Amino acid sequence: MKIDKLKTVLFSAFLFISFSGNTQVKNQPNYVSKVWVSDQRNGTYKNPVLNADYSDPDAIRVGNDFYLISSSFEDIPGLPVLHSKDLVNWTIVGHAITRLAPFDHFSRPQHGNGVWAPSIRYRNGEFLIYYPDPDFGIFLTKAKNPAGPWSEPILVEAGKGLIDPCPLWDEDGKVYLVHAYAGSRAGIKSVIVVKQMNSEGTKTIDQGALVYDGHETDVTIEGPKFYKRNGYYYIFAPAGGVPTGWQLVLRSKNVYGPYERKVVMAQGKTPVNGPHQGAWVNTQSGEDWFLHFQDKEAYGRVVHLNPMKWVDNWPVIGTDSDGDGTGDPVLNYKKPDVGKTHPIVTPLESDEFNGTKLGLQWQWHANSKATWSFSNPAKGTLRLFTDKIPEGAKNLWETPNVLSQKFPADIFMATTKLNFSPNNTKIENEKTGLAIMGLSYANLALKSKKDGVYLVYTVCRDADRGKSEDEKTILKLNNPKADVYFRVKITNGAKCRFSYSMDGMSYTDAGEEFQAEVGKWKGAKIGLFATREAVTNDSGYADFDWFRIEEVAK
Repeated sequence: MKIDKLKTVLFSAFLFISFSGNTQVKNQPNYVSKVWVSDQRNGTYKNPVLNADYSDPDAIRVGNDFYLISSSFEDIPGLPVLHSKDLVNWTIVGHAITRLAPFDHFSRPQHGNGVWAPSIRYRNGEFLIYYPDPDFGIFLTKAKNPAGPWSEPILVEAGKGLIDPCPLWDEDGKVYLVHAYAGSRAGIKSVIVVKQMNSEGTKTIDQGALVYDGHETDVTIEGPKFYKRNGYYYIFAPAGGVPTGWQLVLRSKNVYGPYERKVVMAQGKTPVNGPHQGAWVNTQSGEDWFLHFQDKEAYGRVVHLNPMKWVDNWPVIGTDSDGDGTGDPVLNYKKPDVGKTHPIVTPLESDEFNGTKLGLQWQWHANSKATWSFSNPAKGTLRLFTDKIPEGAKNLWETPNVLSQKFPADIFMATTKLNFSPNNTKIENEKTGLAIMGLSYANLALKSKKDGVYLVYTVCRDADRGKSEDEKTILKLNNPKADVYFRVKITNGAKCRFSYSMDGMSYTDAGEEFQAEVGKWKGAKIGLFATREAVTNDSGYADFDWFRIEEVAK
């Protein structure tokens, strides 16, 4: 067991409403990453402010607090909610979804499906999240406290290919919803529509109107966010594709257009490719800022913060050195003026497994079973029981009980200590270990056989295409009940090198270097698993003592 532990601006409801009620999340012990901190401790920050895969971010300010949400696809719990006091230092405070419906459908991995680009707003004392499931429709969930609990999602509009919804409450009492279409389901894309909703914002009440067609100049326009300012309706929308696109803004005096078009941010001469899709927020002092993502392939879609200003009723995002109205992303910049300095914090990464609940950074590949994992605070461990691989599953990509989290930096090291107790009396081929997951994956694991426990290294290339694993035996454990340490080092370019240790001091490389790959619409993830092939009434288990993210050892 371990011993080392761990000027206010009032916006309308469709903007960022200042509020002095009890919506703030409870303070958590400050966690500071050892591998990526945006705050430079001198009044400046470096991008990305979140160097992890929080794709399609949307954000609001409520009083002195900022909240950010992102896509979560099939991962559960889903729709992560992050909190900040200054737009630079962020913590995870909860999730808006504990399981995805239809429940049986999402009991097996549905990679790339589930929760796509959401939006968050605050109205009448409630937080509202609108999110799309491209196969089922647009949903709404609500909460009094952003940390939860969140209401059971309700269906705002059923349909295939309805994506990226964002509401707007107008001064005349009318309520609108803007959204895009996914060509893979709807058969059309690159268009933006506006629909009217009922006064509660819980149902669309018409078929909507086409307000912008991007086929000629802004192919793949999507991810719209809806605002109103100085009598103009604004639709902030990315176009040009995820890794290569730009940030577009449309404006009109009429909610249904015609809309004028302007590119307000692009890559320019910076290394920040495809800077787009995000959220306009303002500070208490009246500064304007824009949170958006950058696609970093295996590292996922990381979140940048850029200054924003208004020129002739057009936003300009980033720095506009040539004055053409199209900004370039910043790499380093002065922190937002929020009236005071706040402590440095970052989202959770390491987990000592000492409490009764998992850290909020962990997610499963699918709706989870209660029997997959149990916290054991008396021992300070997380117990993963082996669960049978689903019928027809060809590899770990198709297995739901993989517990994983996002890559937290370009360079880092993850180490875990575990002890394996397989059910050798009845079954064999129980397996538990440390994995890097993506379209291809690799893992270092302990595997039970009739004559003992073996250390194995596994690679599965093109796992998403149903390819088989290539498993290599490294050694047989002399003492199968001994603690084992697994480690993986990730270096530039998302290159991964696994190693193991029997004493926690000296590590031996295992297997060849593995190139981490993207997942479906997301970056690679690092995680833990415990599986078996047979049916049994009493499975084996692995006790994980801790999981730590650190700097790469020299």
